[in-house]
Amino acid sequence: MPSGPTQIDGGRVANALNRALPGIATTSTEEWVEVESSRLEEALRWLHDSEQFDAAQLSNLCAVDYHDHFTVVYHLQSFDLNQQIVLKVRVADRDTPTVPSSYPVYKGALLQEREVFDLMGIHFEGHPDLRRLFLWDSFPGHPLRKDFLGIGEGLTSGLQRFPFENKEQPDRLLNRENIVEQGSQETPEGWSGVAST
Repeated sequence: MPSGPTQIDGGRVANALNRALPGIATTSTEEWVEVESSRLEEALRWLHDSEQFDAAQLSNLCAVDYHDHFTVVYHLQSFDLNQQIVLKVRVADRDTPTVPSSYPVYKGALLQEREVFDLMGIHFEGHPDLRRLFLWDSFPGHPLRKDFLGIGEGLTSGLQRFPFENKEQPDRLLNRENIVEQGSQETPEGWSGVAST
């Protein structure tokens, strides 16, 4: 049985990138390489077209919240060479975090960038259809951000209250029929959760 892809040393990738595109890689470890945000598309295009790395597939795109900055992480893969590269971009602006879209290089980024936008609030400049993927447009906040959970002084969850906490003014008017009155034995069709009390 064939093994999974070999993880390419980040230092090797950084050296190759900096030889081809001077100054593009800012730091690296054995596991990953970080590039300048403004030059992301340039780095992705070079890795995609490179015979040495053949990073033809974007297998995963995600983001990490470090409280003082975000990091967007790209897992690039070559099926032919059975190898993988981890590339990162640091985003310092927490108010309006923005990075260039990877969609011009990887069409598979279309939904992955929408997911990160929805759950982390990172904007992908140049994305052809950037809108929420899982949550409704008026949902307050981005649930995978660390400040969303109210961790730390002065941070809030982003919600005024838990959904359905106030039955007179429910948060989601479209789902009013899902509210189960206290003591009622009836549950809406298809409802599998615990009734609110």
